[in-house]
Amino acid sequence: MIGRIAGRLEYKTLDHALIDVRGVGYVVFATDRTLAALPGPGEAVALYTDLLVREDLLQLFGFATLAEKEWFRLLMSVQGVGAKAALAILGALGADGVSRAIALGDWNAVKAAKGIGPKTGQRVVNELKDKAPAVMAMSAAAPATVAQGDDMVLVEPDSGAPAAVPVAPAVNVAAQSEALSALTNLGYGPGDAASAVATALGEEPGADTPALIRAALRLLAPKG
Repeated sequence: MIGRIAGRLEYKTLDHALIDVRGVGYVVFATDRTLAALPGPGEAVALYTDLLVREDLLQLFGFATLAEKEWFRLLMSVQGVGAKAALAILGALGADGVSRAIALGDWNAVKAAKGIGPKTGQRVVNELKDKAPAVMAMSAAAPATVAQGDDMVLVEPDSGAPAAVPVAPAVNVAAQSEALSALTNLGYGPGDAASAVATALGEEPGADTPALIRAALRLLAPKG
């Protein structure tokens, strides 16, 4: 299994990049977000990877973060979601966006990805909702391998004109992980904790740990 690749970027296209590692060129497929965040040709680059093995096919997929890689693997475990669909969801939402959508049960956000219908969106949320807390906590475990732009990244479409891909506001992943841990230590279920943290982060992505815990506790407090 190839878990990470580091070398020199030869070129990148709409759906893959060629990375030279000591004279061997690896074709690495990735989301438009990840590809747009890569540096220019000739520059050093590193990506976490997942190798997809089929009877007649070997494909290497690259990811900026371990959380993105884990979501790719989990999305692929859902019936009807292949590699192309998993990349489309991650490209549309980003790893943090997928975490929030699934934690909140927001299948409409999932189906916004190209080629994903309502039934598939609902299936993704239903089958993976219990996985969201662990992946959200994982987000703080390792730094991103490649960085994205502050406001948007550019992807070259077939027409040759650049198309802007908006990037969601940066989430304080360390605070997210710490808040999840604190809430579960207080006795809240992982699913409820993840949903509350995701909602709080949606309102204030850059919140620090104390602010995030307070906001989540307000959301978890009994109503009435």
